[in-house]
Amino acid sequence: MKEYLNKIGMRRIIGMVFGNFILGIGIAVFRTSLLGNDPYSAMLMAGADRLPVTYSTLMLIVNAGVFLVEFLWGRHLIGFGTFVNWFLLGYVASFFIEVFAVMQIPQRGMAVRLLTVAVGVLIVSAGVSLYQSADLGVAPYDSVSMILSEHCPLPYFWCRLATDVVCTAVCFALGGIVNVGTAVCAFGLGPFIHFFDEHLSRKALGIN
Repeated sequence: MKEYLNKIGMRRIIGMVFGNFILGIGIAVFRTSLLGNDPYSAMLMAGADRLPVTYSTLMLIVNAGVFLVEFLWGRHLIGFGTFVNWFLLGYVASFFIEVFAVMQIPQRGMAVRLLTVAVGVLIVSAGVSLYQSADLGVAPYDSVSMILSEHCPLPYFWCRLATDVVCTAVCFALGGIVNVGTAVCAFGLGPFIHFFDEHLSRKALGIN
């Protein structure tokens, strides 16, 4: 284990863990606005509202099933970061959802709610950028679109869009929140993630 940690470098490990932590905060910020989350989180939150389990517990369960797909067809995508995302993200998001609830954002008007979504975009983008730039393994859900793009003629963008549409449809069917935040997460994070890649994550992790 010590040799493995030395090989990949502590900066990358810390960046990956911190990136997932920031991502969890961003998910909580989106939830606080009640204007929708990223499709996967939105689906899990809708499911948790219908089932006798918490969002974080449901994420663990669903990730186990999705990880089976990753293990069978995308084993090269599995790394330390896969498990950190799997077991940490839901609990971080749940904790901060409770913390931010005292701010009562939905009662402060649409302008404040939209501003909250904008803040969520920046936080989530920074978290995703750090976690992905560390290159220490792909989260179970994120791996599905990559596996699809490797095994079908469609480019990655359309594979990711397909998985997000499925999650959004399930969320909607379960009575969950599908709104501007969902659309922003599905279509608008790319440029912000790229910005943080260039100006924050690569420099922080010592990646050229």
